[in-house]
Amino acid sequence: MSVQVSKPAPTFTATAVMPDNSFKDDFKLEDYRGKHVVLFFYPLDFTFVCPTEILEFNRKLAEFEKRGVQVIGCSTDSHFSHLAWKNQDIKIGGIGNVQYPLVSDFSKTISRDYGVLLEEDGVALRGSFLIDKEGVLQHAVVNNLPLGRNIDEMIRMVDALQFTEKHGEVCPAGWTEGEDAMKADQDGLKEYFGKHGEEY
Repeated sequence: MSVQVSKPAPTFTATAVMPDNSFKDDFKLEDYRGKHVVLFFYPLDFTFVCPTEILEFNRKLAEFEKRGVQVIGCSTDSHFSHLAWKNQDIKIGGIGNVQYPLVSDFSKTISRDYGVLLEEDGVALRGSFLIDKEGVLQHAVVNNLPLGRNIDEMIRMVDALQFTEKHGEVCPAGWTEGEDAMKADQDGLKEYFGKHGEEY
């Protein structure tokens, strides 16, 4: 399957390590239908850039939760590896008790379906996917292995999506909560640039 923005996000059932450190063998993306979901892939447990991203998602988890968003992490490691990494102290390279599910894609099926699997290495690129309440993929960005992602940018994209869903307007470049959006027609464009044209 080839993932595509505006199309249904690939569904999956896998084993995940849950926030309470239990294993959930039948973890399903579909169980979160009705919520916005941020699904992110990272290359490997016990590596270097990955813990900074995982911990930043965890540090800002309340920002996602107050927007009704479920954060889910995923790599091609086993669930046993995920748990061992959670049980390792942050000061020595662990991730501690992060409070969102970490999915095991040991079969590499999920990474392949989302188009982020490096087949020759058996690991996933740093893919980030925003899925709406109906299970439709609305935003996707993929970074190469050395390039850590910006968690604040994903929060901004959540805000933009939810604004558009609520108000039916579109969000211009760099839009943040509280700024002007525009109606998706020529009159809306003229109105927006009438107010903000000198900024460009």
